[in-house]
Amino acid sequence: MNRLALTATVHCLTGCAIGEVAGMALGTALGWGNVATTVAAIVLAFFFGYSLTAWPLLRSGLPLSAVIPIALSVDTISIAIMEAVDNAFVIAIPGALDAGLGDFLFWASIAGGFALAFGPAFAVNRYLIRRGKGHALMHEHHG
Repeated sequence: MNRLALTATVHCLTGCAIGEVAGMALGTALGWGNVATTVAAIVLAFFFGYSLTAWPLLRSGLPLSAVIPIALSVDTISIAIMEAVDNAFVIAIPGALDAGLGDFLFWASIAGGFALAFGPAFAVNRYLIRRGKGHALMHEHHG
């Protein structure tokens, strides 16, 4: 169970990190404000998190109408926790939202937030898997 929860959490972290970094980098590079940049990062984190679940299911032949509810049920809670903790951490670090792409603080605050978010996301993934929910539903469709 711990191995599956670890895999689920790394999966979540990967999608969140891709989206979060893309959104933060996009907003920072385009000079967007903090709110717009944070919203873009969160939206992209959910998009990439769901996409990492959906792509293998679609490749296995499941129709999109079946994939969407699976992806939503598998990832929503984990991504929400990951994003809430990461963004709260970044917001709490003085100057992190104003740091540029070349600043250590920009990258360290995002990495620190995800490191902090990993524990709660792992605990929730483990809880859901133990109850046959979350990534346990995803593994019913591997094949």
